[in-house]
Amino acid sequence: MSIYGTTRHAPGPTGTFLKERATDYHTTLFRRLTWEGTVPLEIRVDPKELPANSDRGLECYYIQAPRVSYLPLLMPEIRRFLMDVVFDEAAAKLLREEDWWFESAEGTVLKWWDSGIQCYHVYDLTRPIQALPAPMRLVLHLASPPMEKLLQSPSAEACKLAFMGQLKEADFIRWGNTKRMTGLRKADQDGIWEGIRDHNFDHYWRVASKVTPTAGILTRPQSPVPSTTVPHHNRPPSADPGGPLERDGAYNVRSVPVRIYLPDGPVLQDLVPPILEDGDSYSLLVEIVMPYH
Repeated sequence: MSIYGTTRHAPGPTGTFLKERATDYHTTLFRRLTWEGTVPLEIRVDPKELPANSDRGLECYYIQAPRVSYLPLLMPEIRRFLMDVVFDEAAAKLLREEDWWFESAEGTVLKWWDSGIQCYHVYDLTRPIQALPAPMRLVLHLASPPMEKLLQSPSAEACKLAFMGQLKEADFIRWGNTKRMTGLRKADQDGIWEGIRDHNFDHYWRVASKVTPTAGILTRPQSPVPSTTVPHHNRPPSADPGGPLERDGAYNVRSVPVRIYLPDGPVLQDLVPPILEDGDSYSLLVEIVMPYH
């Protein structure tokens, strides 16, 4: 289990410390499980675009893509397979990887979002889980990319710029500024992207833990319990379960970055506070119908 959790503060009393450690463990476990999630892909080259003398019996490639990744980052592996097994060597030299693009089996052009979003974007999640196709079937085109629909070029550098832009946007939504992201050293800014590119959980969270709010337990103010040993006014503020929220805590952010992607529709975004007016934590339950026919 990774050591990169969420605690960046000194431990309080024993009970509080144990709660923080439990929260830290479950937060890291959830992040690890999310990170290790995968999307099974069946990638089939459009038969109309196969170069001459290609092996048409092997134009389909299967890959277990990381959920936290981008389709362009899979291109080198896909290209190696196609060059070694499918394409005729002479004809393949004329192909340009920057012209490649994907669409779903139903004909939806796939933007260069991360592969986890692509899964939800293509699937109609209102159907029973048993009815969902596995793996997700994609068609690889080798020419004429529809740039007006792809939004950005299919390169790792373009994905990096988009990813870093999203981190800065999330930083601003949380805190009202981007000081945490812009304050990172160049090596750290490169390192957080390299964690995505190389699918390295520890490498990613070594930097992400510096800019991500710490996890904690939301506690309501309580009436002080009389003590016969330690006067209430001598107790440190951090020991009071009803004390002020931690400065870098998840419940102390201005808003929670939330973005909802709809197929062939707008990207929905709104300001979501972490705590309601009555003091309860904000739970976001969204029911989205995503037809793609």
